Amino acid sequence: MLTVNAYGATSATEPLVPMTIERREPGPTDVLIEIKYAGICHSDIHTVREEWGDIPFPLVPGHEIAGVVAAVGDRVTRHRVGDRVGVGCMVDSCRECASCRKGLEQYCLKGATMTYGGRDRDGNVTHGGYSTHVVVDQDFVLGIPEGIGLDEAAPLLCAGITLYSPLHHWGAGPGKKVAIVGLGGLGHMGVKIAHAMGADVTVLSQSLKKREDGLRLGADHYYATSDPATFELLAGTFDLIVNTVSARVDLNAYLSLLAPDGVMVCVGAPPEPLEVQVFSLISARRSVAGSNIGGIAETQEMLDFCAAHGFGADIETIPADKINEAYERVLASDVRYRFVIDVSTLVTSGQDG
Repeated sequence: MLTVNAYGATSATEPLVPMTIERREPGPTDVLIEIKYAGICHSDIHTVREEWGDIPFPLVPGHEIAGVVAAVGDRVTRHRVGDRVGVGCMVDSCRECASCRKGLEQYCLKGATMTYGGRDRDGNVTHGGYSTHVVVDQDFVLGIPEGIGLDEAAPLLCAGITLYSPLHHWGAGPGKKVAIVGLGGLGHMGVKIAHAMGADVTVLSQSLKKREDGLRLGADHYYATSDPATFELLAGTFDLIVNTVSARVDLNAYLSLLAPDGVMVCVGAPPEPLEVQVFSLISARRSVAGSNIGGIAETQEMLDFCAAHGFGADIETIPADKINEAYERVLASDVRYRFVIDVSTLVTSGQDG
């Protein structure tokens, strides 16, 4: 086993702390990655605070991982030492079910193995990217193209694919009117990607305080949802709405903004249920849908797409000892637009801890 420095949670109520964890020795098809950067996702906070259910403590979160290949097993053909690589929300799946055969590993019928809080092939709990190294099967390691910095690429492994997948699946592109609800870590990637796809992009945010940012990122229009006139003005406008908000929203109000046959896709995951009035749907053959990251092939496609269009995430880089402060700032919507941990600082943090 390999012992590595990490930052993790020991309970749902205590701050994250420096710790050491064990990684398996790389097997024949494994890739050992020296992690350079790890993004902080709202899902990390939900998980370690047990807002989505019980988890096994201690646990190291982080599923937006960017680094460099340090070693490979003797049967690895997809990656070489020195390659720039990433790992997202999954590190394995059954590879046999109908979903996996279609390249939809995120919907594995037997349950994909999550990057943290899951059960690995050896029966041990998986630990995420707030650590100096990780060992992952080559089939779940992504190549990060040149042209995107590793720091800006890290959030693409969750935030990027979470928005790319529904925009791609529901056909965002020229002639389509797309609205992104919320301009945070997810929403800002939605604006960039939808704009690059050629759609007419609108941001729907509580206030206008981020309007300048939204337009800079590629939005064509920006409206405040706190203004009731917004819902009157935009009624029946959009072909696709992607809701990135991880808090309670009035779905019926947003459904009224869809054109006939329009779709509202939820990618934010509030802990409480949301109510939908059936008449909000049948009045214009509207749909409500959900989307959960993307498969491995689609994630690679997203990385290549972002590189071809010359963008990554907008980030604020922090040392490991600022993780707890960053969590509070995420909850206060005080980041533009994704925190990324400089993992080199974990070495000092772990030794000092």
